[in-house]
Amino acid sequence: DFALLEHQASRGIDFLVALNLTAPMDLARRALPLLKAAPAALIVNIGSVFGAIGYPGNAVYSATKFGLRGFSEALRRELADTTVSVLYLAPRAVRTPLNSAAVNELNVRLGNAVDDPAMVAGNIVRIITRAGGDATFGWPEKMFVRLNAVLPGIVDGAIGSKLSLIKTYAMRNKGKEYA
Repeated sequence: DFALLEHQASRGIDFLVALNLTAPMDLARRALPLLKAAPAALIVNIGSVFGAIGYPGNAVYSATKFGLRGFSEALRRELADTTVSVLYLAPRAVRTPLNSAAVNELNVRLGNAVDDPAMVAGNIVRIITRAGGDATFGWPEKMFVRLNAVLPGIVDGAIGSKLSLIKTYAMRNKGKEYA
């Protein structure tokens, strides 16, 4: 989905919303009767740092992860009087085959850390087994998430200083669509 919004196809937008937002919401809804009947249950939604920091070239992806974060927060509050807990976990960039060559090259050019999937999975398991709360993975990303919440203009400036480079790489995906 790494492309400027004006170059994304409608069906790509629909696909990301369905995959990253509608599907987790519907799955949680369908599972709630079973989860509420259990002595204890946990819903874990995997978001992204981009669910707290809107990022150029990832407007739709960011929007879906912002939505998933809001859904998780609201559902946790809705279920506060039950035995069902809800976590929202937000990894930073993860090395997966889903990343396009443009994303991988941009991460290298920007000096962004990209985590191994096994390490991310280990972090998720640790948080779950220690009954931790919502978490953002990675430094300095965790700091930028907090900074963006209270002083978004500073993050705007930091990202803005790299915007031309980000747009150059995002343009490499122009016209690519989801099947």
